[in-house]
Parts: sequence; structure tokens; C-alpha cells
Amino acid sequence: MRSASVERATTETRVSVSVELDGTGRYDVKTGVGFFDHMLEQLARHSLIDITVRAEGDLHIDDHHTVEDVGIALGQALNKAVGDSRGINRYGSCYLPMDEALTRAALDLSRRPFLVWKVEFPRDKIGTFDVELVREFFTAFAMNGGITLHVETLYGANAHHIAESVFKAVARALRVALETDPRKADSVPSTKGVLGS
Repeated sequence: MRSASVERATTETRVSVSVELDGTGRYDVKTGVGFFDHMLEQLARHSLIDITVRAEGDLHIDDHHTVEDVGIALGQALNKAVGDSRGINRYGSCYLPMDEALTRAALDLSRRPFLVWKVEFPRDKIGTFDVELVREFFTAFAMNGGITLHVETLYGANAHHIAESVFKAVARALRVALETDPRKADSVPSTKGVLGS
């Protein structure tokens, strides 16, 4: 079973994350940030990764440290669970419509992290949640997950729909990239024989 757990403790947050890559999309998420919990649930449900998250952060300041540190821990757990990458498709992409919004995500589980981010929001907050934290999460997730990640919202008018389309598009792309290719189940998907070099 491709699974991993990561714990992260700083003076700002305490985060515990567990992932099961061959799951069914179950989630048990409690970060203290309601909208963020909702987005992590979408990430689990549409990637079919079972995700458990517990986070306690300095929410009296703002949500930034909690969101970023969950991204760090979740990326580390994903990277750890993938192991030597043997048999995975490696690449995945998705166009995801959410009502009037359309987002494209394409990724490579290369262990060479990079983020291309072309997402604009029509306002600064969704409820009390700062929309700039969506990018902060995916920056932390990609850098610590070893993911080359390209995300672009082609159009959209509703900030909630844009954010949700981003999380779902990345989730669906992850689902494809993490699946095992039965024709190459015993090999690493690189002519180098190893990813990340």
C-alpha cells in the first residue's frame, strides 16, 4: 500500500497528515479554517487519495501559516508515499469546469518542483478566507511534493467557483498521474531510470 504520514511542528503550527494513494477519496480534515477544509475535502474526493489532516495554528494572527504548513506536510507525505515512482503514469492533466469557471491543471510527478500559476480572483476574500492563500497552498504542496505543476484558470467570475475548480482540477490530474500503468508496472517512468535527477 502506498501510504505515508508526516508530522510538522513549529512555533506557529502543529500539523499531522496521513495519505493513502490507493484509496477511495475518504477524508477527515480539521484545520480550523472552514473554507480550506472544504477545499482539502475536494482534493481527496477527486484524487481518490484518502487524506487525514489535523492542524492547530496561530489563527488569531491569520490563516497563512496553517494553510502553508498543511501544504508542506501534505506534499511531503505524497512524495514519501510515491516511493521510487515505479509504475506510475507520472503525468496527468485535467480541464475542470465549475459553473462559469474553467481551470486547466497539468502536472508531472518529476521530483523537480516548479509552479506556474495563472489564476486571478475577482475579490480578495471568500468569506473570511484570503484567496491569495490558494496559491500559497499549492506553492508549498508542489515544492514539497516534488511536483511540476501548471495551473491556469481560463475564465471565471465567482471566486468560490474559481478556487474549487483549481483544487478539483489538480486532484483529477493527480489521480491520473498516480495510477499504475499496467504495461510498465515495474519500471520508473524515465529514460534515466530515476526521477528527480
